Amino acid sequence: MLDSSPHARPRDDFDRSHPHWQRFGLWTGLAAFVLVMILPTPDGLSPAAQRLAAATVLMAILWVSQAIPIAATALIPLAAYPLLGIQSAGDVSQSYVNANIFLFFGGFIIALGIEKWGLHRRIALHVVHVIGGSPPRIVLGFMMATAFLSMWISNTATTMLMLPIAIALLQTLGEVDAETAASENSRQQTQEALSRLGIGLMLGIAYGASCGGLATLVGTPTNVTFLGQWKQLFPQAPEVSMGEWLPVFLPLTGLMLLSSYLVLTWRLPRHLGDHDPGRSFFRNRLKALGKPSSGERAMLVVFITTALLWVFRKPLQFRSSETGESWTLLPGWGPWYESFLIERLHADATVASGAVHDATVAMTMSLLLFVLSVRTSTAQRETLIDWETVEHKMPWGIILLLGGGFAMASAFSDTGLSAWLGESLARSLAGTPLPVLVFCICLMMTFLTEFTSNVATVSTLLPILAGTAVTLGVDPRLLMIPATVTASCAFMLPIATPPNAIVFASGRVSMGQMIRHGLLLNLLGVIFVTAVTFWLLVPMMGITPETLPAWAVPPAAP
Repeated sequence: MLDSSPHARPRDDFDRSHPHWQRFGLWTGLAAFVLVMILPTPDGLSPAAQRLAAATVLMAILWVSQAIPIAATALIPLAAYPLLGIQSAGDVSQSYVNANIFLFFGGFIIALGIEKWGLHRRIALHVVHVIGGSPPRIVLGFMMATAFLSMWISNTATTMLMLPIAIALLQTLGEVDAETAASENSRQQTQEALSRLGIGLMLGIAYGASCGGLATLVGTPTNVTFLGQWKQLFPQAPEVSMGEWLPVFLPLTGLMLLSSYLVLTWRLPRHLGDHDPGRSFFRNRLKALGKPSSGERAMLVVFITTALLWVFRKPLQFRSSETGESWTLLPGWGPWYESFLIERLHADATVASGAVHDATVAMTMSLLLFVLSVRTSTAQRETLIDWETVEHKMPWGIILLLGGGFAMASAFSDTGLSAWLGESLARSLAGTPLPVLVFCICLMMTFLTEFTSNVATVSTLLPILAGTAVTLGVDPRLLMIPATVTASCAFMLPIATPPNAIVFASGRVSMGQMIRHGLLLNLLGVIFVTAVTFWLLVPMMGITPETLPAWAVPPAAP
């Protein structure tokens, strides 16, 4: 059984590849690198772009095989790009330190503060207590609590936080059954029901964590990867903000949660024998927590304030793709602050126009945690977060992986490789209806990320999709955003996502059970993402689907 500690980790055989496979991947990657380097340069491709393609093939194989740590592979551009004459050391280094890196960094500091004071546990228990009761409702409660937390905290951390609560519940229900079962037959029936409930709970937590991350820009690293590559590939493009993303993909999260719930509970018994202690269990756990501490209350204020600042930074507008007219549902505070900088502080208009970013909010609120202090139970004052906690728990590897993806996107644009690959792909896709094209891209991404790191996959393919969109004459967002979102919709295999690996390591879910439930959800995810793209994304962002925007100019090869 998995350790019920919040810091439990999945078994080693699910987070590292076999040594023989790693050696094979290393030598295959080096051989592929040399092969691409010595091949004749194709027509229309610059020598620098060919060298970049060789480095990209090497990184892709190393990422798939995990021949060296994934984060270490992400550092290859820092060495390879200058040595191969692809980019200067200064240019490639800038990709590892940009606004979107600090959006993730600041968001994770706030998440660590929530974890430090135990606010996550109180939120989760309250949600499950309100909804829980019968087995299907218990599963629903865990899924909703996990999804909500995963919107703001990494899906890996959320799964680690929710899993011990689920295991404790299952153990408690088993103990109650042993004490109250009227007969051996009744005990067997209840144990079978508990086994099914365990499968539903484990998969519900994993799927809830993946679904919740779809709704916000900070919910999953793949979304942050898209943000960074978007600005690298199309510097003049309009910014994609939290206020635009949330209204589009929160409904998608709801659809995926509902689908996951129905798939997981359609054969789940409605009662656990003659007793139903689920709600009392959560009530007792909440009572054991006692009243919220001053640290919990302070973190709740910071958390809510950060979420509101993110959501309402830009005006919440809907635009018609046919008439171009727009109407504002809610005004944003970002434009007001930019005007304040220009009119009152006499700031330069160019500087003011880019002064406020979602990363600005994340870093401002995270820095406050180092300043604000509360009185603890020992009557001493303690800041809401300390650097030692950040230093030890910050996922530095993910930050490096994001930086590697941004560096790859920048080089794809500078060398013209994205345009060349996009033109090649576009020639094979010419004449394909746009909805069919989006559906096929989503289908490719969701099954590809069952076997590879979703961040690495997104980092590699987004520049190619950007070039394809430009060549086909369609808005790049119609291909890049659905591809990014479906990279998080991988539900079939333990290696597909960290939440899948963690719950599989609990020993309560078999590979066959995960595949049977996940296959249907993968297909539903592709359908839902395609539908949301044309029903919500297009009107929300004012996209004219088959018109190439003026800012989407094909990158010129040097």
